[in-house]
This record gives sequence, C-alpha cells and structure tokens, in this order.
Amino acid sequence: MTDTEVTTARPWLDSSLPVDDRVQLLLDEMSVAEKAGLFFHTMIAIGDLDEADPTFGTPSAREFVEVKQMTHFNLLGAAPTGGEIAAWQNELQRLAASTRLGIPVTLSTDPRHSFSENPGASILAGPFSQWPETLGLAATRDPELVERFADIARQEYTAVGLRVALHPQVDLATEPRWARQTATFGEDAELSGILGAAYIRGFQGEAFGPGSVSTMTKHFPGGGPQKDGEDPHFPYGREQVYPGGQFELHLKPFEDALAAGTRQMMPYYGMPVGTEFEEVGFGFNKSVITGLLRERFGFDGLVCTDWGLINDAEIFGQPFPARAWGVEELTPRERMVKVLEAGADQFGGEDCPELLVELVADGTIAEERLDVSARRILREKFELGLFENPFVDEAAADEIVGSAEFRAAGEAAQRASITVLTNTGALPFTVGLALYVEGIDAEVAAAYGRIVATPEEADLAIIRLQAPFEQRDTLFENFFHAGSLDFPDEVLAHVRQVASAVPTVVDVLADRPPILQPITDAAAAVTVNWGVSGAALLDVLSGVVSAQGRLPFDLPRSMQAVASSRPDVPFDTADPLFRFGHGLTP
Repeated sequence: MTDTEVTTARPWLDSSLPVDDRVQLLLDEMSVAEKAGLFFHTMIAIGDLDEADPTFGTPSAREFVEVKQMTHFNLLGAAPTGGEIAAWQNELQRLAASTRLGIPVTLSTDPRHSFSENPGASILAGPFSQWPETLGLAATRDPELVERFADIARQEYTAVGLRVALHPQVDLATEPRWARQTATFGEDAELSGILGAAYIRGFQGEAFGPGSVSTMTKHFPGGGPQKDGEDPHFPYGREQVYPGGQFELHLKPFEDALAAGTRQMMPYYGMPVGTEFEEVGFGFNKSVITGLLRERFGFDGLVCTDWGLINDAEIFGQPFPARAWGVEELTPRERMVKVLEAGADQFGGEDCPELLVELVADGTIAEERLDVSARRILREKFELGLFENPFVDEAAADEIVGSAEFRAAGEAAQRASITVLTNTGALPFTVGLALYVEGIDAEVAAAYGRIVATPEEADLAIIRLQAPFEQRDTLFENFFHAGSLDFPDEVLAHVRQVASAVPTVVDVLADRPPILQPITDAAAAVTVNWGVSGAALLDVLSGVVSAQGRLPFDLPRSMQAVASSRPDVPFDTADPLFRFGHGLTP
C-alpha cells in the first residue's frame, strides 16, 4: 500500500493532523475489547513470542497481543546485548502491526542501570551502562550529573525500544527501615525535588516527542512513611502513618516532578491511616488520585496503578495476594470499578481485559469512562512517535547500549557517589601496599597492591559489607531488605578481629541506613556506597580520585532511636551518628 492508501484506510496515521484529532479518529474505530486492552500494563519477558513465561505465570506475547489485545508491557530481565533486545522488540512490534488496528506496543521498564536485582523493583544493568543507585546519584548532590545520567539512559532505552520509565521514585526516605529507599533521592524533600526534576528532564528531553522516554513518577503521594518500615508489597506493611503530621511534606517532590513535566504517575500500594483521606490503598483512593492529583495539582497525564491490585497471583511458586489494602473484601470486579472511579487509567501488573469488557457489557462501567482514559493512553503513544516508527535499528542498538562513553560516565558517577564517613589516616592508601581484601575480586585489587591471604600479612585490610536486613519467609520477600539495621554479632566480631590485626577500611553498601557505630569504633576508616564496582571504590580509597559523596540521609545511632522516630518526619532519629550531608574528603 502507498502512504496515501495507508492513511485512507487508517486516517489516524496521518501525521499532519493534530494529535487530538488522530486520537479521536482511532478511538472511533475501536471496539470495547480493543479499548479495554489499553488499560492493562503487565510484565513480559524476552523470548519466543509463542511461549508463556513460567516464572511469572504470564501468557505468551502472542496471546497478550492477539487475544487480549494488550499493548503495554513492563519488560523483565534483559538479553546479552542491546541488539538482541532491539531484535525482540521489533518482532513484538511486527506482531502488534499485524492486528486489526495495528496499535504499536509501548514497552516500559523498572530501573536497569545499577547493581541491584529485584523482580518487583529493579533490574541488573546487563548490557547497559552501570551507575550507582538513585541514592548514590543523590550522594553526588549534582543535578547536572543526574540529568546527564537520565539523558544517557534515555538514549540506551530508546535504542532498544523502551519508551516508558517506571521511575523516578521521589518518595522521601523518612523511615530508616523501609526496603524501597535505595531507589529514592534520600531523606530531604528539597534535594529530592531538585534531583527528581533533573532526572525527568534528562529522560523526556527539552520537548516531549519521538526521542523521549515518558517518566512515570512514583509513588504518589509519597511511599516513605511506612509503619515500622515494612513495605506494602506485603500485608504486614499495608499501613502508611503520619504521627508527625507531615503528609504535605511528602508531596513536595511530586510538585517539582509535575513542574518538570512528568507525563505519568503511579500511586503506591499503601493505605493512609489517621488522615483526612479514605483508608484504602492509594490506587483505589479517589480522595488522593482525583482530589489531590487531578484537581489540586491539575494533572491530566496518565495514572497507572502499582502492580497487582486486582487479582491474587503466584510468584516463585508462592501464593501472593492482591495488594488490595483496605478493600480486601471486594471482588476483582469491584476492585476494578473502584480503581476506575478513583481516577486511574491503567491497571499495573494485570492482564484481564475480559473483566473490564464484562463491566461495560453489563452497564457497570460506561464506555464513555473508557474513552476518558483511552484518550490519555493513545495520546502518549502518538506523542512518542510510536505510530510513525515503532521499530528500532538493531545494529545501532549494539553501538549505543553500553558504549565506552556511557560506561565511562557511569563509572565516574560511581566514584563520585562514594562517601567517606571516618578516616583516622588510613586514607588515601599508597598503591603497592600489601592488601587483604574481602568482597573485592582479587584480580581487581591486584592493580592497587600486593594481595595477601591473611590480615596478619597485610599493611591494610579492606572489607566490603552489605547493610543488614532480616531474613523473611519467602524468596520474593527477601528481595525487599527490611527489619533491623543492626549488624549480626558475628559480622561485628569478624570486623573487630581483622581490625585488631591490621588497619582496616570497611565499606558498606547502604541500601538502607545501617547502624555503624560498632564498625566506626573498630575500623581505621569507614565508607558507604550505593552501588559501585570494586575498581571504583579502590580508585577513591587510594586517592586516584578524590572522595566527593555526601550522605543523602541521616545515619542513626541505634535501633532504639529508629524505633522511637516518627516515620513521616525527616531527620527524626535522636542524636544520629552522622548527619545528612556528611562526607569527608581525605
């Protein structure tokens, strides 16, 4: 068919028309089932389009697209190269193009540029350039660096067809035990707002369009104030509490994100307790989505719920209830109605459009209500340029994803994020010393000194630790580091033993703020990081690069101080060991 014939058959493909006109032309052609398919945004994995995903129990891509008529997917995992991801994306888009209306797929992703792997929150970098976690970006205090990161991530995402970022996460890390703070910008509302806005600018570009990645800022209206620090992925973490009366403070980073032009918004799982708002999960909460977000802040972008609010599921062989907090007694049909009445547009992590079709057929939901959200969803596809060019250049993807320039920028950011907390003269160390190392590859460390087998043989010991967390009952729960921030006695005893034999540097991956006083009392120097390679760490410890990082949160002195603090109030632990902003430059 010629271009003229195509636009005659499918007039919404005429790019000379205003976007709103194109949206209406397409909407007029859509059946209820095709509209319903737009509302579901669920997980998909790279692989054969005809094979189901056994890990998450999801249907094949072909069933998603041809039978369920869905066009929004959150890509899980990765492939060894950018070109392989791009080739799979193109195959998926060819499948979508073969459907009656040819609506292109929109692919989204959780963060995938750092060091953490959590199937509910983040993905290992794989072929992409590798950067510190968002907390590490916050430790640099550098909006230009954050915007540069996001611009690089945008280029790598668009090269493989990823067009929606399920981030930034601008929740405030005001509860030190909360499992999700590693992907935040820390505890300070002003810094979180500044850096979150820079992040959005980098992903979306100067003007939103075909080169952009749409940002889905989360988790409105702020997911940090979790009761006892527990996460609302799980029933025991469903309550968000505000004993300090700081609900408004948690809105500030979202106001900055809205001012920066974020296109989409995700409410959190938690349910507010003891506030003026309805005590139901935020995805069901009309007083929050419509009252706050739509009416007070004037947001007319796309609202997508967090994943799995409607149906129970099974993850890693374990039953996993729907996160229908406050409305557990409702049926899936009733939950779906409540989400739509609240003002949301998409059901994250769900793939049951047939249920929505039934609700329209029996008159429970008006088709006009579908049209309200369908317009927002389709407008995003048109403005991203997906109808003009859903395909990507597979050869170019291999050149762009993980390029030498991008990897170097990520490594520089890793070094810039490392924060020195204490130093009694051990840093910087002289390259060539006898080094005893734990948690660092010996081949990497050998470039900085002579590696020895015991502390007694060493001039300096370097030990890398992970911030502590409690083991929970299931595999999925243990991806979310929660519970006590105290190191186990055996870890502390080991650090003391090594430190008694040789001056010792301890570096801690601080995905949550650990209780460090027992370690600072023993070690010659203590550093914290939020995702850095062994080489990046050794560059800073040896003085090849100056330490620049500053704490993005307070480090509490004790678990008693943590338990006594108010979850919604920043900087509320008594007499912290180190304050927000602390960092030495040896």
